[in-house]
Order: sequence, then C-alpha cells, then structure tokens
Amino acid sequence: MKTTIGPARSSIAPLEERIDRAIHGVLAAFPDAQRLSPDERRGILARYTAVLEGNFIYWMTAAYLAVTTDQAHAIIRANLLEEVRDNHPGMLRRFAIAAQAVPTDSDALAVHRNLQNVRLFVARLSAVKLLLMMAFFEGWITRFMPYLAELARYQGSAEREYTDVHGVCDVVHTQELFRALEGEMTQAPEPLPPATELLEGVDLLQALIHSIAQPPRGVIPEGVGGSR
Repeated sequence: MKTTIGPARSSIAPLEERIDRAIHGVLAAFPDAQRLSPDERRGILARYTAVLEGNFIYWMTAAYLAVTTDQAHAIIRANLLEEVRDNHPGMLRRFAIAAQAVPTDSDALAVHRNLQNVRLFVARLSAVKLLLMMAFFEGWITRFMPYLAELARYQGSAEREYTDVHGVCDVVHTQELFRALEGEMTQAPEPLPPATELLEGVDLLQALIHSIAQPPRGVIPEGVGGSR
C-alpha cells in the first residue's frame, strides 16, 4: 500500500518563507553602520563575537545529536567538519582583534539573558526545531556578513577572511540544512506541531540577535558614555 505524505511533510516552503521574513526582520534591526560611533560599532562587533565564537559549533553539535536520519547526520557532520578543520572560531577571533572588538565582560553581559534562553532551548534536543533554528542562523549569517565587514572597515580593519568565507559557505549550509529538515520531518510523529511552535528556536534566536544589534537597557558596553 502506498503511503501518503501529508502537506506539512511534502513541502517545507512555508517554513522557508517564514524564516526568510525573520531574517529580513533581524537585518532591519541593525542601524546604519556609517551613522554609528566607533564605540557603537565596536559593541556590535564584540557582541556578535561573544555569541558566535563559543556557541555555533556547540549548537550545531546539538543538532547532530538530535537528528535521526542518515542524511541529516551526514549534512551536519560535513558542516561541523568544516567549522573545526578550518578553525572558524579562530577566524572570528582574528577578525575581532583586527577591528579592536574583542568581547569584554560588559559585552557578554549584554547578550547573557537571551543567550541562556537559546542554550536552554538547544538542550532539549528537538530535531526539527533545532534544524529550523540553525537554518535561520546560517541564512542570517551569510546575509549579515557585508554589514559586519562594513563595521570592521569603519573601525580601520582590513581583515576579511571571516566575512569572505562565511558570506559564501553559509549559503550552501543553509540549503543543506533545509534538505536535512525535509528528511527529518518525514520521521517526525504525526501530527506535526503548528509553525508557531516549530519556530520556537527561531524566535529565541531573533531575540538574541536583537541584543547584538542593541544592548538591553541598563547594560552599557565598555567605553560608551552615559549620554548620547
């Protein structure tokens, strides 16, 4: 007997569209780089580094542990292999140093609460939700790279390896994660939760990215005066 695949499983296009809108939304949260002060530019660069440097591989490893299909395991393994083999955290650290934006305690504090919320979500190891979150993250990163490079340029940095590499490789990574998601959804128990629930990790990550764009009230990054 032929098995019928339900609409939610036969196409992930609606989820891709939701994620694309979410990416546009978080990109719009970042102010014009040219209008920022050097301290404000440094803050965005440093908060981005504080989030990405120690968490990206951790979250992608969680996705690897959560998924069940051979295809998803192979896709995520290839992603992790590239991250580790090519020392992507080291690339980011060199980028931050060149832009004089090494994270301080104040930068870590500015993203702490939203970062902890994402970590608690990741710890639940929900395969479909994690794949959606990481597809959103990879998609945002690749579109964010020109802005990040612009911030660094205004800071006097000529270091471009990190932004050049991730502006290209994360396009492929995003596509591959959606392919992994499509396979993983065929193994998920029916009925699938509504999109609002499936995108829980995306929502939490959006809040974290907003705290990169603008530090929460009451958190003043190091070097920024009390009045503007």
